[in-house]
Parts: sequence; structure tokens; C-alpha cells
Amino acid sequence: MDTLVKNLLIEQTKQKIHKPDCTTRSGRSLLAFYLQTKFKQIINHDKKSDKQLLINYKKDFLDNFTDRLINYPQDRILIALSGESASGKSTICNQITKCIETLNLPISILTADNYFKDISDLIKKFGSFDLLRDSGYDVDSPLNFDLGLLKEDITKLKKGIDIKSPQYLVNGEGKSIPKSINVKSKKIVIVEGMCSIYDDVEDIFDIKVYIDLDEKERKKRFMNRAKIRNQDESNAAKHWEYIQQAGKKYIAKNKDKCDIIINGECNLEYFSHMIEYINLITNNFCED
Repeated sequence: MDTLVKNLLIEQTKQKIHKPDCTTRSGRSLLAFYLQTKFKQIINHDKKSDKQLLINYKKDFLDNFTDRLINYPQDRILIALSGESASGKSTICNQITKCIETLNLPISILTADNYFKDISDLIKKFGSFDLLRDSGYDVDSPLNFDLGLLKEDITKLKKGIDIKSPQYLVNGEGKSIPKSINVKSKKIVIVEGMCSIYDDVEDIFDIKVYIDLDEKERKKRFMNRAKIRNQDESNAAKHWEYIQQAGKKYIAKNKDKCDIIINGECNLEYFSHMIEYINLITNNFCED
């Protein structure tokens, strides 16, 4: 951990306060004010770093979020994490998972890509996933996600109900296995995937986060990933052309809907430090 973060963490431990009584509206209002102050502290800290994580955020996002906490305190906090292909969604979620284990954070992660509809019959008909794509089939269209089921499941998670999500097999078969993955309804639920900000589901989220990364770097990551998976280079290049167009059509246009834009090139070590820092300063309360 870098010296600046260490010093800030040490200083923060000297400023503990008594947690407001969140069973009362006045207590929740006080907590909301506290969180607004801490968010500004997080922003200022990030601005001083040469590895800056936060690119931009909506000016009214914090007021809207804290109003929700005041008025609906029983609901879980739902965070959408979206971005174009190879922007770093899965990588960042893997890093969050490590932080969950290290810091014992009350966070669960739902992978929205598992809500792809089963296209195994279509793949059999055309002979392969690639031939299906080459026929003009629009894989990433919102019509090819079960957004109704996704909304139903995240609504349950928001209300504190555990779910079993489907599992979409990424082995080229296009098969979806219903009710396959256990997902706990924890205090914070992160829904990761491009479809988390599609029109039919985006309104349910408390915070929408978009991972931004320039096209050149995304293509480099995508092709490197294809090489690791021993995919044919020419076919990988063809698939990149498809997802590049689909990203512009279905994902990038939703960027303006998002509350926070983060840097897809952010150093993962610094990202972990930021999570640790956020966890400390937003839970900086004395024991009664």
C-alpha cells in the first residue's frame, strides 16, 4: 500500500464517530450527510493519484442515492457494472472478489451474461457459433437476453431474497442451464455485464457504473485473450469487428445513463486500495 493511502487510513482511525440510529429517519438523514462528506473525500483523494480511478460522475447522483437510503433503508444496494467488451468488467469483479474475501465485505456479485437466452438449437442448425454469427445473427441484441428474468431476480435480491441464477455455458454450445448458480442477497449486490444498463432493467439500480477504455486498448486485450484461449486469429478478428459494432449500438449509447465513469486502465493494486479506503471511511464508527 502506498504511503499516502497508509497515512490517510491511520488518520481516519483517529476520527471515529458514533453511528447514527438508522431505525429513525433523522438518524438515516445524518448517515446520508456523513456519506456525502466521505464521497467528496474519496473524490479528492483519487484526484491526487497518478493512477486515477474516477473519470467522471453525475452531480445529482449522490443526492439521489442518499435519498434512496433515507426512504427505503430496508432494500439492498444494487450496483450495475457495465462497459463494452474487454473494458475490464470481469477483471475488476475478480479483484472485488479478492477484496470481499480479504476484508469480509457484505457484497455479492451476479453475472448478467448468464441471462443470455439458450441458442443451442440455433448453433446446431448452423453448425457452430461462428457460423451463426456470420449469418447475421445479432448475439448481443437485448432481445437475446432474458431481461424479464434478470429483472425478476435482481428485484428479489434487492428485497433480501436469495436466488438461483441461470448459467450460460461459454464453450460455444450456446446452452443455458436454469437455476444453476446460488447468489446471496447481501448488503450490496453488484450486477456485472453489458446488459445491466439495457432499458428494461437499468432503472432498478441505485448506482450505475460504466468502465471506460479506449477502443485500441480494448482490441489489444480482446486479441490477447483470444490467443490465450487458442482461438483462430482471423476468426477472433472477425468477432472483434462484430462486438465493436454491437458495443456502439447497444452499450456505449447508455454511457450517459451511468452515475459514475471509471477508468478501465486503472492499476488493480490501486483499485484494491481504493476499495479498502472506501470501506474504512464509510464504516468509521465507534463501538457502543
